[in-house]
Amino acid sequence: MRDVRVAVHAEDAITFLGLVGVLADAPGTTLVAPASGGEADVTVVSEPSAGAATTELLRALEKPACGFLLISAHAATADWARLVELEVRAVLPRAEFTRERLLQTIRVIHDGQACFPPALQGGLLDHMNRVQREILTPRGLSASGLSVREIDVLRMAADGYSNVEISKTLPYSERTIKNVFYGLMKRFDLRNRTHVVSYAIRSGLI
Repeated sequence: MRDVRVAVHAEDAITFLGLVGVLADAPGTTLVAPASGGEADVTVVSEPSAGAATTELLRALEKPACGFLLISAHAATADWARLVELEVRAVLPRAEFTRERLLQTIRVIHDGQACFPPALQGGLLDHMNRVQREILTPRGLSASGLSVREIDVLRMAADGYSNVEISKTLPYSERTIKNVFYGLMKRFDLRNRTHVVSYAIRSGLI
């Protein structure tokens, strides 16, 4: 298995050198400097808080392939919905920092997963529920960005139903169902009905 390429950004030189020292001889990791052309899988960012200044910092940093790991002493009141949009995939509270936790969390991010403290997870779920309730549902949309109609049609198509069969089950005409597929092909730059269904399944849209 290839080493995880890790970049480090810290608010002060002492913290930076400490993190580099921990990672320099850690098995399964290779330190890189994105500014010099080395692409990172995970970038470890250590900041005192997770406020607006950290948000702007993340915008400015080169995006790692898998995501950011944020180490912070004060993260409870952060705008985590915004930070997740900026590719923060894990948070390690400074008070809980250990070498083992750092390496474990880096591996979690590299494996395509996320790791947030329970209190932050609750805040994210509350935000998602609020967006669904107040923004998406009134517009007939889902969290995937698809409409309820599109999801219904795609699910039946994925189960092997033809457009005619779908139109007999759902309250939509065959023409409407064809338009659904045409719209999805245009939106996602897909080739045909089969490609649309395959894309929706692979992307977790249905």
